[in-house]
Amino acid sequence: MFPVLDPVLHSPARLQLAVLLEAAGAGRELTFSELQQLTGTTAGNLSTHLRRLEEAGYVLVVKGYSDRTPITRVRLSQQGLDRLAAYRRDVARHLDGVLAADLLATLTEVGT
Repeated sequence: MFPVLDPVLHSPARLQLAVLLEAAGAGRELTFSELQQLTGTTAGNLSTHLRRLEEAGYVLVVKGYSDRTPITRVRLSQQGLDRLAAYRRDVARHLDGVLAADLLATLTEVGT
């Protein structure tokens, strides 16, 4: 049986957010507004996906103020970086055919 891909990252919107935060660089934060602009998502949709990533420990969300304006900053946690790397490996295993070949070999062995 194919291993299940990480359900937190397998959502296209959450995967896009994780990849953007990773591309921003180690420890760099992106604001909620920047993420909304980059992804083209609505504020409500973005909030929902960020909450799911935060609950899983993949991102750190810091709310504060710039002057008197509320601002939300987001960065990928170490766990998020690790899980994204594992997700890449898992997807590659699914796509490169080796995993499928291994699974088919077990089917052949059972059938003989």
